[in-house]
Amino acid sequence: MARPLRIEYPGAVYHVMNRGLARQPVFRAPTDYDTFLQVLSETHALWGVEVFAYCLMRNHYHLCLRTPIREGPGKFDTVFSG
Repeated sequence: MARPLRIEYPGAVYHVMNRGLARQPVFRAPTDYDTFLQVLSETHALWGVEVFAYCLMRNHYHLCLRTPIREGPGKFDTVFSG
């Protein structure tokens, strides 16, 4: 069953998460965390995404963010999913 469509509007706050397949690591080396945070910083600079909180674990991550434009986190999926 497909998930319901995400409701998107300017200024919406979203919980974004991603898990590694079959609990496999998303971050394999300590530098992977730094690279992820750098991409997150660039996303803020490029698109004005406000990051309220994040939690990076070896096999998944969580983000709490607000988008200033109508496009929700789907626009950024390719940035964070590689």
